[in-house]
Amino acid sequence: MAKRLQAAERRASILAVAKVLFADKGYHGVSVDEIAARLAVSPAVLYRHFPSKLDLYESVLSAIACKRENYVDIVVRGPDDFAGLLKRMTLMYVQSVARDPDYLRMELHAALAGSQAAYQFFENRWRPFADYIEYGLGELRREGRVPAVDARVAALLFQGMVREALYAKIVHQADRYRNYSLEDLVQQLVILFLQAVRVT
Repeated sequence: MAKRLQAAERRASILAVAKVLFADKGYHGVSVDEIAARLAVSPAVLYRHFPSKLDLYESVLSAIACKRENYVDIVVRGPDDFAGLLKRMTLMYVQSVARDPDYLRMELHAALAGSQAAYQFFENRWRPFADYIEYGLGELRREGRVPAVDARVAALLFQGMVREALYAKIVHQADRYRNYSLEDLVQQLVILFLQAVRVT
């Protein structure tokens, strides 16, 4: 006879299985019955822990959010120039995604599904980059070290570059990027970005 799990253990196992399934198939591609079957329990067990599939999905997002990167360490150690900080922040982020690629797959599915909760979550994951780039370019512009550039659009450009690199390297595992480490990709993306916004 299988050992009965404590409530916290059962909840954690539900979240772990749901995360994998949502990452593989998206919110609409997974049913509560499928999650329950994967766990070898009845759907009623899931509903005891999560009132609805949406609540379960949002709990998965919340669990990922709890593991969010802490960029304070990045700011405190090492040089504090714009390029150096941006490189270290980006490297920390891509390494975090590489350790847990389900997050990236959920982002892709969420973008297609149009879930407001998912959109807000993933928007917040990118917010440190947007804020840092907007603030940093503003400071550099005041110092005369960068020409007038729309910092919000520049932040979007950088996010797009990083996302595309992650999709190619981690999700698609494209052959053409096999010989590049994540660190190499980050280094090149930061250099290209700085050239694009003409940071001196």
